[in-house]
Amino acid sequence: MLAYDFGGQHPMNPERLHLTARLMRECGLLDLAGVSVTAPFVASDDELASVHSPDYISAVRRVSSNPDTSDPARGLGTEDNPAFAGMHEASARLAGGSLGAAEAVMRGDVLRAVNFGGGMHHAARSLASGFCIYNDAAACIQRLLDRGAQRVLYVDVDAHHGDGTESIFWNDSHVMTISLHETGMSLFPGTGFANETGGAGAEGYAVNVALPTTAGDAAVLRAFHAVVPQLAGAFAPDVIVSQHGCDSHREDPLTNLRVSVDAQHSLMLSVRDLADRLCGGRWIATGGGGYALASVVPRSWTLLVAVAAGAAMGPTTPVPAAWRDYVLERHGIDAPRLMGDGAELWWRSWEIGYDPSDELDRTVMATRKAVFPLHGLDPWFD
Repeated sequence: MLAYDFGGQHPMNPERLHLTARLMRECGLLDLAGVSVTAPFVASDDELASVHSPDYISAVRRVSSNPDTSDPARGLGTEDNPAFAGMHEASARLAGGSLGAAEAVMRGDVLRAVNFGGGMHHAARSLASGFCIYNDAAACIQRLLDRGAQRVLYVDVDAHHGDGTESIFWNDSHVMTISLHETGMSLFPGTGFANETGGAGAEGYAVNVALPTTAGDAAVLRAFHAVVPQLAGAFAPDVIVSQHGCDSHREDPLTNLRVSVDAQHSLMLSVRDLADRLCGGRWIATGGGGYALASVVPRSWTLLVAVAAGAAMGPTTPVPAAWRDYVLERHGIDAPRLMGDGAELWWRSWEIGYDPSDELDRTVMATRKAVFPLHGLDPWFD
């Protein structure tokens, strides 16, 4: 999976995956009973074509075999998505990881699966975007539908709008996409506002919460709990697919949301609990963005695997000394001593009322007004 590599100066450094896998091993997560590690396969062109156009897949193959060329009209060979030899295979392998997760869940082999190398949520049907070539999350959702799921809920808490996944299922009422992200007024891709609610016949199945630029823990948690559980309950999914890009963190160099690892962990627990309550525990989680490669990404996604595995591990768990020593030697970074940031989490429940003078409350209410009535919910009280 480390072959998904845009080059040494690119923010999407595969080292973040290496350090994450190493931390998981040091924490003993991969040795737990009930936890298995499966090598991801390279998705076939037919499998990719379930969510991408054949001409786009052909274009990726051309650029992959000749990285001196580019196809900017399809987002290939651009500053965000530099061409590299083997791009097709590397991208298709990330997709294969999420497809394998879907198969395992639908066969009943597992209830939960994690592909922390996935979450490439900006890739659209015929366009690479935002460091994403093939949309593994969308391919996973489509495979779930093809294997018999009637309703799939997609929850995206990456700092960036999950625009590609949303666009692929824009007209499909079998899929509800919910994205909570930094407002497009201050962050790429500049989309994801409350009035973007889905296409004809699927109105209300695209849900967007455009968070204030420097929202912080309390605002993000308030927004999640004011929107996601209510809509999830009304939608009644068979499976939940979630994207846990950790670029919302206050140390991330590309975003501004100022969220702690502790709050990211709280969101993971909430998604897991929704899956347990609504769909018999069936939950597939992916990674996504995250560019503080040593200090944040490994901790956040190790906690994601811990939540999925039901491990006795949380933000107050010490980071193994051997891993910290490795990071210091390899990167010259004094890594945090705890899995979390020591944040004191709190948020105002929506039940205590709506404050029209609060920027976060205004954006949450805009989303609730746009979508809740389409699902029989009252935007003021439910």
